[in-house]
Amino acid sequence: MTKQEALGKKPTQMLKKIRENLEKLNEKLEIIIEMQKHGRGDVQPLPEAPLDVMTLLSMPDHLRKTAMTVCRLGRATAEEVAQQTRRARAVESGYLNQLVIMGHLKKERKGRKAYFYVDKEDQG
Repeated sequence: MTKQEALGKKPTQMLKKIRENLEKLNEKLEIIIEMQKHGRGDVQPLPEAPLDVMTLLSMPDHLRKTAMTVCRLGRATAEEVAQQTRRARAVESGYLNQLVIMGHLKKERKGRKAYFYVDKEDQG
């Protein structure tokens, strides 16, 4: 292969990689859009999924850390979870709401605060 052919092939490979990454991003955006629909109540919630070992192991690391923190605390606000995980409150709030949409956690509002917890009845 000549040097010119090699140079011509590299941009093509780069464009393929960019296309693959864009497709992955589109898939993730579709999931986010569906999750936002859940939050507005437009879409039926997903079936309940208790937090057992296999469920925790199947979660992405960032959600697992949040879920396990709620399990340890029992009932907590996003601020309390953020203090334990050392992540921003807004980040934890997003993760907690994802876990609620997925059916792993319950959410209860008291005044201006939202409390997240594992429903023990679903665990049994």
